[in-house]
Order: sequence, then structure tokens, then C-alpha cells
Amino acid sequence: DQSTEATETVASENQEQQEAPKREGAPEAYEPFKAPDGQAYDSDFAKVYADVAKELDLSQKDAQKMLDRLATTVNERHASQVEAVKQGWLDQSSSDKEFGGEKLDANLAVAKTALDKFGTPELKQLMNQTGLGNHPELIRFFYRAGKAISEDTYVGGHKEGEGDRPKNFNDFAAKLYS
Repeated sequence: DQSTEATETVASENQEQQEAPKREGAPEAYEPFKAPDGQAYDSDFAKVYADVAKELDLSQKDAQKMLDRLATTVNERHASQVEAVKQGWLDQSSSDKEFGGEKLDANLAVAKTALDKFGTPELKQLMNQTGLGNHPELIRFFYRAGKAISEDTYVGGHKEGEGDRPKNFNDFAAKLYS
């Protein structure tokens, strides 16, 4: 009876092994991993990842699956961090003591004048794509440059309501030399 039970147990184990899918282990070398959206992984990162996948005895398919899931999470996290930094720059710029606050719109117009005069289309594109256009130090630079290149204005030395005093240089010159 024992030999019959042993034979049945061995036969049962063989049948279970045949029914259970054989786990595929790590290949000798991984094929290049596919990055999402046609991007490419840094070669140093891909090498370290392949080394870890090999240590864990992951098949090519399993290693790619894990990388796909990790990449999605890492990319989402990175994007949210970048957006947080951009929003921080925008908040700092809006409340900046030199150009922010109530006169922000007018001061941004002054900064835009300098950007339009000296900036190239490539610079404008860079500032828009990266969010650097909201960085307080870049706005400060363009604001100061805009003030430096703005037209001079005549500041009269009279009080309001003192008659028909000249309000600008041309009026003053006309009154003086007429």
C-alpha cells in the first residue's frame, strides 16, 4: 500500500508541475527597456535597473512591467514637483516688494517692453516652456531693464490748479520760445 501511495503522490506532484506555469527567470542580458512616449532611459539608470532586475531574477517581461509602473509614478511625481516650483515662482513674483502687488500688471508691462526689445523668440519660448518667465529674478531683471529704456518724462515743478503751466517738455519749450 505504501508503494502505491508513493507512486500516486509522485504522479500527483508531476501533474501539478506540468499544470503550473514554469517561471521564466532573468535572461543573460536584458534587451533595451522601452520608455513611455518614445522617450529614452538614461544609460546609467538602465544599467542599474537591469542589475537589480537580474538580482531579483525578473524575466524581460516582468522587468519591463515593473519599470512601466515605476516610470508612470515617477513621471507624475516629477511633473507635480515642477508645477509646484512654477507656482511658487508665480506667488513670489505676485507679492514681490519691487514690482509686485497692486502695480504688478503695470510693472509686467514695463518688463515686457524690455523683453520685446532685447529678447529673441527663442528666449521667449524657453521662458514659456520652462516657466522661467514667472521667476521673480527674471521678471526683476526685465522690469529694471524696461525702466532703464523707457522714455523720460517731464516732471513739472508746479502744483495742480496753478493755471496753464506746461505739462511736458514740448509745451514748456513752446511757451518759452513762442
